[in-house]
Amino acid sequence: MTRSDARSSSAPALDLEKVRFQWPGERGFRIDVDSFAVARSERLLLLGESGAGKSTLLSLVCGVTVPQAGRIAVLGEDIALMGTTARDRFRAEHFGIVFQMFNLLPYASALDNVLLPLGFAAKRRLRAAAECSVAEEAGRLLFALGLDDEMARQGMASELSIGQQQRVAAARALIGAPEIVIADEPTSALDARTQEKFLDLLFGQLGETGSTLVMVSHDERLAARFDRVVRIEDFARVSGERAA
Repeated sequence: MTRSDARSSSAPALDLEKVRFQWPGERGFRIDVDSFAVARSERLLLLGESGAGKSTLLSLVCGVTVPQAGRIAVLGEDIALMGTTARDRFRAEHFGIVFQMFNLLPYASALDNVLLPLGFAAKRRLRAAAECSVAEEAGRLLFALGLDDEMARQGMASELSIGQQQRVAAARALIGAPEIVIADEPTSALDARTQEKFLDLLFGQLGETGSTLVMVSHDERLAARFDRVVRIEDFARVSGERAA
């Protein structure tokens, strides 16, 4: 397969083969994945209890950590073969990530937090500016997710409610239409009503971009919203002492 073929739109969004990763130490946490793939534009819910390896798997898929063996193809590119800087650039361009704890800059505005990933992703920035300025696009996303212009531009992210911070985190992940959105337990801190509203807004925006979604959760009640539901223990084997 040539490099151009590997980048073709027919390649899955994610494709893992014979992946093995172990944290340091003789009895460090280890995860083995024989085969796992996610199609482009698929909405996948990944279920697993605490310590099942969900966070380690996401770290591998996003290129934050590198496996000791195996292939991790993202959009046809084997990120396990990339150097650290190349993986960082690739992640910024192609992934939007909603972290479990949101990871917002507390003293920056909601708008500035949303714009942050575009400083590391030139192509994503161009997509965000296709029809308006990047600030206007960030404002549009925030408004679509339930934050008005005053909330977006004034004050600090730390002054927002948990639900509002979550929406800022989602807008940051969605801006520039990254091909893959990873959401790590994004609704765990929300009550049922706020959770439903947030998911309605998130899926509405994903419908506009066609991005692939991989959401990690332990909440089986979310299953009906997704194209496919997979339990991590169905395709991954874990061992060792480190919870992940």
